[in-house]
Amino acid sequence: MDFYFEFENEDSKESENLSAKENDGKGFSVDTAAAQEPEISLEPQKKSSFAGELFEWLDVLATAIIAVVIIFSLIFRVATIDGDSMQNTLFTGDKVIISNLAYTPEQGDIVVISRNIENTVEDVKTGQVPIIKRVIAVGGQTVDIDFERGVVYVDGVMLEEDYTKTPTNNKDGVEFPLYVPEGYIFVLGDNRNNSLDSRSSQIGENGLIDTRYVLGHAILRIFPFDSIGRLDK
Repeated sequence: MDFYFEFENEDSKESENLSAKENDGKGFSVDTAAAQEPEISLEPQKKSSFAGELFEWLDVLATAIIAVVIIFSLIFRVATIDGDSMQNTLFTGDKVIISNLAYTPEQGDIVVISRNIENTVEDVKTGQVPIIKRVIAVGGQTVDIDFERGVVYVDGVMLEEDYTKTPTNNKDGVEFPLYVPEGYIFVLGDNRNNSLDSRSSQIGENGLIDTRYVLGHAILRIFPFDSIGRLDK
């Protein structure tokens, strides 16, 4: 026991002396060991941090996709144009976004109109498909048309209609001047001589559209891509 004890002391002293010499000569033996330990312990933390950030990004992406789906389902719709009645503003195959969020039709707006309030599949099959037209007058206004000159008047003021393809020469049964009662709108297609609109008693009530039939306001063309832009008045 005495020998073992003394041997251990001597070995410890030699170790202490050796460490002291190393420290005097280099001064980094302890620091190097201390520096290596955090490097080993940090590696799993980096992996965990990367996985966490990836999960957060995926969560944000999923939330954004869900939000877009909800917005386009409840607030916005995409409509595809089929027909020539809105040339030269809209053409067959154009795709537009329509919105009905807290919307009240205003003069000059382009609107999508259901031919029936329910817009059921049965009515679509029988030809009662939605139509897209421009609002010319709203409730409380009076519309008159000079078919010889091809110009439209609202409340006695001639409209400056640089968006029309042709003058308004075709008469289609409705008598003018025509008063638009509250809760109704008067609409025309921009291609005036090739449009079934408020000049015809086939549309709405003697040409007048109940605002309950308005599905939404066409606000933006999204296709074709070279024509993307707002549909301004």
